[in-house]
Amino acid sequence: MRIAWSPLAIDRTIAVIRYIATANPQSAERWTARLFERVNRLRSFPESDRILRESPSGPYRELLHGEYRIIYRVVRSRVLILTVRHGRRLLDPGELA
Repeated sequence: MRIAWSPLAIDRTIAVIRYIATANPQSAERWTARLFERVNRLRSFPESDRILRESPSGPYRELLHGEYRIIYRVVRSRVLILTVRHGRRLLDPGELA
């Protein structure tokens, strides 16, 4: 299975990395490496994570990574990473498009 990142997900991920790096660049590197390890696991197990609570009947899932939610959906033979959100922030439904 192929993994694709939306432009929003890329932008949000970069913002998180920059935020973490302001306090500790090494922590930002570790966070990033672990993020990609976890996301790459979706190649083999794309439906292993929980269904998105804001859309229980929809095709969306979320992978938790520390305090962040990686929201994605499976479309045919690919996993589309839609956004990366801090767990305390409300999800904007527009990010699921």
